Parts: sequence; structure tokens; C-alpha cells
Amino acid sequence: MTFFDLARRNVVRHWLRSSLAVIGIVIGVIAIASLGIMGNSIGLMFGDMVSDVGDTLIVSPATGVGGGKLTERQVTDITRAVGSNVVIPFSSTGDRISVGDKESAAMIYAIPAGDIPSLLDVESGSYPKETGAGCLIGSQLAANSRDNGLKLGARVRLGDETLRVTGVLKERGMGFDINPDYAIIVPYSWYSSHYDEDDYDQVIVKVRNVDDIDAVKESIEQRMNRREDVVNVMDTRGILESIFEATGSITVFLAGIGAISLLVAGVSILNVMLMSVTERIKEIGVLRSIGTRRSEVMRMFIYEALVLGLAGAVIGGVLSFCAGYLVTAIFVGNADYLFDPTSLLYIVFGMAFGVITSVASGFYPAWKAAHLNPIQALRHE
Repeated sequence: MTFFDLARRNVVRHWLRSSLAVIGIVIGVIAIASLGIMGNSIGLMFGDMVSDVGDTLIVSPATGVGGGKLTERQVTDITRAVGSNVVIPFSSTGDRISVGDKESAAMIYAIPAGDIPSLLDVESGSYPKETGAGCLIGSQLAANSRDNGLKLGARVRLGDETLRVTGVLKERGMGFDINPDYAIIVPYSWYSSHYDEDDYDQVIVKVRNVDDIDAVKESIEQRMNRREDVVNVMDTRGILESIFEATGSITVFLAGIGAISLLVAGVSILNVMLMSVTERIKEIGVLRSIGTRRSEVMRMFIYEALVLGLAGAVIGGVLSFCAGYLVTAIFVGNADYLFDPTSLLYIVFGMAFGVITSVASGFYPAWKAAHLNPIQALRHE
């Protein structure tokens, strides 16, 4: 405890020099934590934007086959190939719509009415019937109802026909299959009649057991592509894994940039500690002459580096929380990502790295002090 008090006293005695070293640690901790939080928040944002489609296969016609469409017979073959898994065919187009005197453009998805509940959840209202003239609207279209007039019960005009909004969908986020938040969902029978279209653009296969996704994909390809490539089967799970690997790499890269600034701060502490050893050579000689062991001298200087590191880490940790809040709010658009445990972990990591860097920087000066010749140290002026 005596040597710790001596270390603390020396830090306070040279407060200006110590403050500059602490500021370096603070900057390094903030850099690691805030950049790590930003990278992690980007990954969390992608996780929220990309809906839960890891159990999904998307079957689309191969390039130049069938005019870019899937026939009813091909959909039936796919249904037989996947067994008990859910098959949802759909088509899509963009069109001009009008609600009262308000006109706008929207994406139109056409799905058999009986299949809509398997893919989309309704927040308010009800699902449309296959034989009726009803439709669903995405959550974001409903949120912008003041601008576009789209809300539950509204009448939507497409060309010379009118649909009634029977329900508003729950927010789903961006997906690899469909993106309904800004779209209108209509029964396929109405779409087929209105656009004179009998074929489908793609088929979504929801696999009940994610472990079977490779087997289901292979089954579709074997049945549909026996003679030639008729369909392409996309595994969304593989795409999700690639995205999360990429965001993980971004996070590590950003944290690495912050670590560089902390290493620079470590060099600053190394310089401070070497100056401290030079100024206290005579004091070290006195301590050694009265029986102080080399390990105790070395521990005293390591304590000094530890005090600097702890001070910088604590201050940096507090400021990192504030910086992380600003980073997630400004660059990611959602400050809630800061409170995710995986984000807060970067603050802890930054603080720990700051303390470790400080102590590591103090090892050489401490070793140098411990190995000074006591007699030469006493004669030092």
C-alpha cells in the first residue's frame, strides 16, 4: 500500500504531465468504444431491417426461360417438391394510385388470399378475401396517410377499378422476398383480372425446419432443373450470413482504428514514465539503499502507470457512453442500439484496453528503475 501511495503522490505532483497522458488514454478509449458501437449498431440495424427470412427460399425463373414468369403448373411442381413446407407464389408491379384527390405511386404485390396470413401479419383490420375487392397496406404507407390518403377503410383507385383497404400490416422491415411496408397487397385473383396476367413472378418457400433448408433447395432443383435450368433457387440464410459477416468485419475494422489511437496514447505514457524515472533516480537510490527490493521499486512505477490508466479509462468510459449515444442517433438513426449489450460491451472493452495499454507502457520504465545501480543512483545530480 505504501508503494501505491508513492505512485499516486507522484501522479498528483506532476499533475499537468499526468493530465496530458490521461487525456491520451481518454481519447483512445472514446475512439475504440464509439467506433465499435457504430459498427455494431450498423449490424443491429441490418438485423432489424432484414426481416426474419433465414428460413426462406426464393424460387425465380431462370434468365430467358418462360418469359421471366412461373406458370401455375410449375408452382404445382414446386409445391410437390417441397412436401409439407409452405409455398407462396406472388407477382408484383408498380402503378399509380389515387385516394380521393391525392395521387401517388406504390408497389403492388399480388398474393393468393389464402397464402397472405402465412407471410404477413395484420396490425389492424382484416385480411382481404379472394373474391372481394379489398387490399392491405404497409405500415409505412399507413404512417404517411396524411400525405397519400391511405388508411384503414380508404378507397384506393387503380386505373378504372377501386379497392377498399381492409387492413394495415405490421411493420416487417426489408426482406429478400418482398418489402411490404411501403406497398399495397392485393389478392392474386383481382391482380390477374386487372392486369390480365395468369403467371407468377416468383415463389416464396417457407421451410418449417431451418435444418432442412438445404435438402428442400436440392429437392426443388432436382425436380425443376432435370433437363435444363428452369428456375433459380436463392437461399436467404446464406445471404444473411454474408451480410452479418460483412458488418462484423466493419465493426472490427472500426474498433481497430480506435485501438491505433490508444496505442499512440500508450507511447505517451511510456514517455511520461521514462521522464518520471529520470527525475527520481536519486529517490530510487535512497529506496534501494535502505533495503527496498527491485520488485517493489518496479511495482511502484507500475502502480503509477495503473493510476494513469484507470483515470483515463473511467473518464473515457463515461464520455464513450455520451459519444456512443450521439453516434447511434446521428449516423444510425436509432439511439436505442447503444443500450444493446453487444454495444455496451465495446465501452467495457475500450476501458479494459486502455488500462492494459497503460500498464504495458509502464513495464519498461519500471524495469529500468528497478535495475538502476543504487550507488550510481545516489550520486546522480
